[in-house]
Amino acid sequence: MSFAVGAEAYDRFMGRYSVPLAPLFADLVGVAPGQRVLDVGCGPGALVTELVRRVGPAAVAAVDPSQGFVDAARARNPGVDVRTASAERLPFTDDAFDVTLAQLVVHFMVDPVSGLREMRRVTCPGGVIGACVWDHAGGGGPLSHFWDAARQLDPDVVDESRLPGARRGDLERLAREAGLADIEEGSISVDVGHRTFEDWWEPFTYGVGPAGVYVAGLEPERRNAVRERCRALMPPAPFVVSARAWAVRGTA
Repeated sequence: MSFAVGAEAYDRFMGRYSVPLAPLFADLVGVAPGQRVLDVGCGPGALVTELVRRVGPAAVAAVDPSQGFVDAARARNPGVDVRTASAERLPFTDDAFDVTLAQLVVHFMVDPVSGLREMRRVTCPGGVIGACVWDHAGGGGPLSHFWDAARQLDPDVVDESRLPGARRGDLERLAREAGLADIEEGSISVDVGHRTFEDWWEPFTYGVGPAGVYVAGLEPERRNAVRERCRALMPPAPFVVSARAWAVRGTA
């Protein structure tokens, strides 16, 4: 999936959760100095910045299908090899990386098994492949309150719970189908504070991802109804959103 939104809009919507997630994900996979690392579906560069901090810009490469995100990731991380490409067709030779990662991306791949298989291809034998996806199906993701409100008003709404990897065990299944070895599945969580309800709600109006597209397609009256239902479901401000992602790591 290519995101046709600005990097700043994505930062405000999902970056507030993906930035603190990045070091936890890198820890889980074991990113360390001396490794050559690839970030697949890098977005504006939340994980790229963490990888640069650990291994240096010359040892990091990244791809994303959205040109605007590629431009932002390049500008924010000088010296990193950032290219416009999809997960299913990575523009790198076989065995090029020690670690290949996909943070919050597998569920947006056109063909997740093909994408993970490509990640395996470009990873050297014995190297590590890692992926994580928010727990949309189990209600542990950062958007769960929003989708709860939307479903209460429209039981037929198509949320993100059916996306690949969004439930316990599904990332492991996809990794197994892609031919990864030594597969381990777990979870990682972040806590993100919000000063006001409006601080939490406004980024949903930026058109980012399935939730943003859903809000953008609503008539003003229905949009206001979703906002007020969300307000009723959220705790009094200031509040903290705890977000869990399913994570898997395996070897090539």
